[in-house]
Amino acid sequence: MNKPIQDIIQASIDTKQQLLQNEELLATIDKVVDTITTAFKNGKKIYLCGNGGSAADAQHLAAEFSGRFYVDRKALPAEALHCNTSYLTSVANDYGYDAVYSRMIEGIGQNGDVLIGLSTSGNSLNIINAFDAAKAKGLITVAFTGITGGQMKSIADYLINIPSADTPRIQESHILVGHIICQLVEEKYFK
Repeated sequence: MNKPIQDIIQASIDTKQQLLQNEELLATIDKVVDTITTAFKNGKKIYLCGNGGSAADAQHLAAEFSGRFYVDRKALPAEALHCNTSYLTSVANDYGYDAVYSRMIEGIGQNGDVLIGLSTSGNSLNIINAFDAAKAKGLITVAFTGITGGQMKSIADYLINIPSADTPRIQESHILVGHIICQLVEEKYFK
């Protein structure tokens, strides 16, 4: 028996169990599914952003929409905002890293698009700035955070705050919730 391994797995299960029992959070996830489905039906796009592991998660979820999840179907317009490294490094150099996502939203975001920001703390300034830019352009914002929601709690249209303060457990649950959203949007959009 390897107790440390079992303890880590149990911590992940405990976080997901708390998520499963949180009716308000489950209702928010359901609303986000409907919001994204409606956006796609209206010809709108989904943008995702994050930092570090959350950037990888944003890219992963964008690929689930634009590639496929379970169903062979047409591509859905979803994009992770950090994938153009020439853009990312030039804006970070010229304007600062806090502007990398907001400038992209200023340039390509349209009224009715959806911006999903992943930040375990909810305090990533570049994502907060992107949410501010999104609000100014009429985008719908969805924050994936940890338990407190951080600063993003007060500015997001929808808050998916995973009931944990432990970054790995939060990120594991972000992917779980992201996969749930991808699956249900795919089912609703293509039925």
